[in-house]
Amino acid sequence: MAQVEATTERVVEADPEKVFDALADYSGTRAALLPHHFSEYEVREGGDGEGTLVHWKLQATSKRVRDCLLEVTEPTDGELVEKDRNSSMVTTWRVTPAGEGSSRVVVTSVWNGAGGIGGFFERTFAPKGLARIYDELLGNLATEVAK
Repeated sequence: MAQVEATTERVVEADPEKVFDALADYSGTRAALLPHHFSEYEVREGGDGEGTLVHWKLQATSKRVRDCLLEVTEPTDGELVEKDRNSSMVTTWRVTPAGEGSSRVVVTSVWNGAGGIGGFFERTFAPKGLARIYDELLGNLATEVAK
């Protein structure tokens, strides 16, 4: 099994603290940012960053649905880490300054991919598909924090 990685980034016209707070607000803002690929969203514990336990289903393709139960930690300033209890997937959100009044948001997901020919297709296509999904989420984030 090879590790698969998908990374997406965007500069958002808002202060890093405001951007981070929006991403960490699982009980409010985060649900509003999710594109149609996410369903059955439910905060099960916490709701604001560290200590949150959140559930959703992620439909990456018409046939591929991940049932995710994510534990959220904040290992450093400006960083959220979502570890899926149901798989090897770990998603890290990093928010850093990008000039006055702007932030760079980088989201990276890594997981243990399948082996064989299925793994080849997963390593080839899954990162691009997940990048499109997260790009849409980051677009929604940019709109939300500009309000």
